[in-house]
Amino acid sequence: MNFWEGKKVIVTGGAGFLGSYLVEQLQQKKAEIFIPKIEDYDLRNIENIKRMFDDFLPQIIIHLAAVVGGISANSQNPGKFFYDNIIMGVQLMEETRIRKVSKFVNIGTICSYPKFTPVPFKEEDLWNGYPEETNAPYGLSKKMLIVQSQAYRKQYGFNSINLLQVNLYGPRDNFDPKSSHVIPALIKKCLDAIENKEDKIVVWGTGKSTREFLYVEDAAEGILLAAEKYNKSEPVNLGAGFEISIKDLVELIAELTGFKGKIIWDKTKPDGQPRRCLNTTKAYKEFGFKAKTQFETGLKKTIEWYKDNCVDYTNHGRDL
Repeated sequence: MNFWEGKKVIVTGGAGFLGSYLVEQLQQKKAEIFIPKIEDYDLRNIENIKRMFDDFLPQIIIHLAAVVGGISANSQNPGKFFYDNIIMGVQLMEETRIRKVSKFVNIGTICSYPKFTPVPFKEEDLWNGYPEETNAPYGLSKKMLIVQSQAYRKQYGFNSINLLQVNLYGPRDNFDPKSSHVIPALIKKCLDAIENKEDKIVVWGTGKSTREFLYVEDAAEGILLAAEKYNKSEPVNLGAGFEISIKDLVELIAELTGFKGKIIWDKTKPDGQPRRCLNTTKAYKEFGFKAKTQFETGLKKTIEWYKDNCVDYTNHGRDL
C-alpha cells in the first residue's frame, strides 16, 4: 500500500533547494502537493497562513521553509534569522493544530546543538549547552519548535515530529557567495579562479573545524520515511554519519574542480563550531533511514551541475 498516494501535503519551502527534490519524490509517490510561494503566502504573516489552509486543507505539513546561510550570513543577520524562522514555525504549527491536520513534520538543524557537543552528536545531548555563537539565533529559533512540538503533543495530543538535519549539498544548491554554505561557496571560488586565471583562493578560518554533509536526494528520502513511519516528538538526527575537516574539504573540491592554485587561509575569520558529526543510529532504528550517496560522488554531481548551470541562483534554497 502506497502511504502517500492521494495524500494532501503542504510543503513549505517546496520551491527551494531541498524542497524541489522532496516534491519530485512526492510526485513519484502520487501525493497531492501544494507549494506556498512567498509572493503569494508570506508565512511570517498569520493571515497568509490561514489563507493557505483555506485554499488547501492538507493532511500533512512538511515545514522546510527557512531563512538560512553560512557563517557570514548568520553573522550579518542574527535578528532576521531568529525572527523569520521562529515566527514562521510557531504560527504554522499552531494553525496546523487548530485545523486538526493529522501530522506536522518540522525540519530542524544541527546548528541547534551545543557548541562543544561530544562527537558524534547524540539527540540526548541537545540541551547540554549553548549553540555556537555565530549561528545560535538561527539554531535556537528552530530548537524552540521542538519545545512547541513536545508541549503540543503533551497537552493536545498533536502529532508532530522533529528532524535535526546537517548541511545539505547537491545540484541546484544556492551558489550566491553572500548566503551560500561552504560546499557551493568553495565550488564557485575554485571554478571562478580557473575561469579568471587566478592562482589563489582565500578561505575563511583555519581549516581545522570539521563538518558533516548530506546529499540532498538522500535528505528528501529520509524526511519522507520519517513522515510515513515516525510518530514521536523526540528529535531525530538526519545525516550521513561522517565528518571531514574544512582543510580536507577545500583540498578535495580543488582537486575535483581542477584548481591547482594556492589556498590562503584567512585566520581573522571565524571557524564556526569546532566539530560537527551526527550519530545517525536512531534514524535507522526508528524509520530505516541510512544515507546512500558517497561523498565524492555527490560532490562530482554538484560540480558538474554548476558547470552546466552557472547562472544567478541568488534566491534558490531560501524560499519562504
